[in-house]
Amino acid sequence: MTSTAAAVSVPRLKQVGRVTQTRVLLSEWTKLHSLRSTRWSMGVGMLLTIAFPVIFAFVTETHWTHLRPHERADRHPLDIALAGVNAGQLAVAVLGVLVITGEYSTGMIRSTFLAVPKRLPVLWGKLAIYAIVSFVLILPCVIGAFFASQAILDRRNILQISFTAPGVARSVIGGAVYVMLVGVFALAIGAIVRNTAGGIAAFAGIFFVLPPLLLVLPTSWNNAISQYLPSNAGRQLFALQHASHTLTTLSGGLVFGGYCAAAIVIAAVLLVRRDV
Repeated sequence: MTSTAAAVSVPRLKQVGRVTQTRVLLSEWTKLHSLRSTRWSMGVGMLLTIAFPVIFAFVTETHWTHLRPHERADRHPLDIALAGVNAGQLAVAVLGVLVITGEYSTGMIRSTFLAVPKRLPVLWGKLAIYAIVSFVLILPCVIGAFFASQAILDRRNILQISFTAPGVARSVIGGAVYVMLVGVFALAIGAIVRNTAGGIAAFAGIFFVLPPLLLVLPTSWNNAISQYLPSNAGRQLFALQHASHTLTTLSGGLVFGGYCAAAIVIAAVLLVRRDV
């Protein structure tokens, strides 16, 4: 027996590239578009964004002769065209929460943070990818809903408005921007709460429960406070006309953007300080 042992060949591992924000973005894009919940939630959001305006336009067109003068005066074509924004935002918000809480529920977040130890690039990646995807998918739906509702109303030549009319294009595009910001806000809430049910409940409370609660206040107080709520401020992005007790498009967008920024900052601080 020889004392010289045969050399054992060990395969050389390929050099792994360093973690970059671009690679984190690609990773988050892969996770987002490969999930079934993404297709279902975004599909529902897109469907609602188009379906509601079409239904409302059809009902208005068929019942126009039976409407009273004040009821006709209260109908605005842009309100009909953007009716789906308020419905589609819920699906986008739910998916926004799921984008991050889903990883916490399955434990996949541990693998994510093991690959990206600094953690914050993960949050930036999720926010950026979801913002882009939601805006790119919702914008054609909002524009399509406008032209579809106008085509239905055109059969009776009622409530006609041009896309090039002052403020119309801004309102239509603003509807898509609003939905995108809603998704970003919901994702940040999900990062703060780290629980799917809790994140959805928190979002619903802020957007759908808090505004009606303010109705118990005197009218002057309600008008002064409610305009600064996230939902009311954000809706000014796609409002064609503004009441005296509502913010303007710019100020409403800035206030809602401030809420989104505050939620992101809180989520970032907690993400760094908390254990997985």
